[in-house]
Amino acid sequence: MVNFDLKKLFLLGAAGILAGTSFVHAQNYSTIEGTTPLGATSQYRTWSIGINAGLLNQGNIFGFNRDGFDKLEHNVGYSAYIKKQISPSFGIKAQYLGGKVAGTNEDALSGEVASFETNIPWSGALSGEWTMANSNWRFFNSVIKPYAAVGLGAMNFETSSTIDGSQSTAEKQTKLYVPVDLGLKFAVSKGINLDLGYQLNWANQDFDGKTGGQYKNDLFSYAHAGIEVALGSSSKAALNNSNPVATLVNDYTAKYDELKADRDRLASANEALKTQVEALNNDLNDDDGDGVANRYDKCPGTPSGVKVDGSGCPLPELKNETKVIEKIVVTEEDRKVVDEAIKNLEFDLAKSTIRSSSYPSLNRVASLLIEKNFSLKLAGHTDNTGSMQVNMRLSKERAESVKAYLVSKGANASRIEATGYGPTQPIATNATAEGRQQNRRVEFTLY
Repeated sequence: MVNFDLKKLFLLGAAGILAGTSFVHAQNYSTIEGTTPLGATSQYRTWSIGINAGLLNQGNIFGFNRDGFDKLEHNVGYSAYIKKQISPSFGIKAQYLGGKVAGTNEDALSGEVASFETNIPWSGALSGEWTMANSNWRFFNSVIKPYAAVGLGAMNFETSSTIDGSQSTAEKQTKLYVPVDLGLKFAVSKGINLDLGYQLNWANQDFDGKTGGQYKNDLFSYAHAGIEVALGSSSKAALNNSNPVATLVNDYTAKYDELKADRDRLASANEALKTQVEALNNDLNDDDGDGVANRYDKCPGTPSGVKVDGSGCPLPELKNETKVIEKIVVTEEDRKVVDEAIKNLEFDLAKSTIRSSSYPSLNRVASLLIEKNFSLKLAGHTDNTGSMQVNMRLSKERAESVKAYLVSKGANASRIEATGYGPTQPIATNATAEGRQQNRRVEFTLY
């Protein structure tokens, strides 16, 4: 029999809990990692086990239903349970409780029970347990959790009673009882709680050896301290330690930060693209109006009206120049040379770089322009894939690339016009791959 004051138990328990709470704050365990609001319970550990020990006595701190046994005797009790958590605030547990309860009535009259001792080899109860709230909903960690539980179970007990100095022992009985539990749980990690609780148990009237007493049921209490451990992978949060509000806040904060980072990244990429487009547009401009784009003009600033070669530099002046007006005749053979160049013209993907396989047919077009002094209009076209701005730029740049190549082979730059139309003049549907292929082209027009 253990004879020390019940207050000492609470003082010891409180000291242990305070130490545990300090440990919790020092470690700052997170209980919401890897979970989402309204997520499935598979994100959590939902099963847990608990063990505890404490003091059993025929009385309670509230002072009611003592049935005359005012001199309390504290005895060691022990308990274990397994619990299934249904939600963050509710779970169902199966509990075992064992130990010994005793009490003395110093004012017992003759024929009354003066003392009793009841052994409880085992008891089993099924209870619903409610977690009231966290100590502060702003905390991500569910550190302090008040709880209450009520259930129904079966208790096996054997009572020895003393009447007028004579002791007798009743046969073992198994009767229904009702446990009601109140307490606090303190999280020390993702899945471990310290447990400080106080349990009232309403048992059958035979429990203390008195029959037909003042109360319909006997009442004994169990003050206990212990530990609760969640079962399963430690990588998952325990459902009984989760804070739904904190989980929601954490989720939308993370998504907001992600969207903000995406916005900043897109804004930066957009600025870089604008700079590249401005540079390319400047390269394709013809500031001095000599028919050669800035990108290929080796003699920028040529005065208006001066004839230039393919690199934009002035041609030597010819004295006593005699103007000869000649009739330009484009033969079928000439058109075949151009058609072959169009057919064989290829560029690198999404670029204006002419592939070397196109050079032979372009060389024949350059020779034709030099030999017959033809003029040539180059019209670049694209399909409708991508933005209008990019397609207009690409079509113009490809036409300019063909012009630059022909000029590099001796063709007169002033007789070659390069224009880009983008996707505005399709010759086939853009709904199919074949149609888009036909729309990606550079047209040659001799005149």
